[in-house]
Amino acid sequence: MSIPFRRPIPLLDNDVLRTFVAIAETGNFSTAAEAVYRTPSAVSMQIKKLEEQLGATLFLRDARSVSLTQHGETLLSYARNILALSNEAVSRFIMPELSGVVRLGAPEDIGERLLPSILKSFAESFPSIMVDVTIDMSIGLKKRMEEQRLDLALINCATRPLPTDGEIVFRERLIWAGAKCGTAHRREPLPISIWEDGCIWRSEAISQLERMKRGYRVAFLSGHTMAQRAAVVSDLAIAPLPRSYVTDEMTILGVQEGLPELASFDIRLLTASQMNGPMRAVAESIRFAFAEKAKAVAA
Repeated sequence: MSIPFRRPIPLLDNDVLRTFVAIAETGNFSTAAEAVYRTPSAVSMQIKKLEEQLGATLFLRDARSVSLTQHGETLLSYARNILALSNEAVSRFIMPELSGVVRLGAPEDIGERLLPSILKSFAESFPSIMVDVTIDMSIGLKKRMEEQRLDLALINCATRPLPTDGEIVFRERLIWAGAKCGTAHRREPLPISIWEDGCIWRSEAISQLERMKRGYRVAFLSGHTMAQRAAVVSDLAIAPLPRSYVTDEMTILGVQEGLPELASFDIRLLTASQMNGPMRAVAESIRFAFAEKAKAVAA
């Protein structure tokens, strides 16, 4: 009996899979091209060849966005597993000594906005290092560091008076955020959305309002920045937020709206007195991520 000839199954290229995952996660070819350090045309060529190799359309494209087809969604799960296994295998040879658990603390706002992308990138480079994250207020994180219950911590610090804790990894200005075309800033007393004592954004906002003798009331009390943004967008209150928190549904309010100018604040990195290899790797990853964020803000 003759056995029909079959061509060998083609091998998937990890670089191409990395590009594919970047497009799936960003929903944009140009943004993905920046993430994988290639030109948009090179990225398009990679995906075209991948689709030809698999005999399937992976993305639906229109003028504004890119979305996965059913075939694309199937491949995405495989691609993530393949890349994770590849990273783990290589790390066993290149960095066999870098393994273990690192205890990292961060405030809720950093944990929501920044840590997921930082830790995702870190896990791809150091798959043998596990990072356990604790979310708490900055004052609580400092106490945990003193009690040696954390190895590293990111904390928010006011720039006045000048603190001496840790290393500055990022500095950002606080602004007043209100709903686009909203009226909350015109109400008396001024409705504000803040958190409890110990929050430096609260301290700065209230200090400046009292200095200019502007009446206010705490209309929305929440420790979650997502809830604070919801209060702002709904025009229930205005809130002191970092400049980078402002979305298209918000507007920046200032002196022309009768509001005081707010100071900047620091994001600082606290480290254990005795640092091992995994701790240093996490710390360097955090420094790099915030350096890249600073470049993006300055651009």
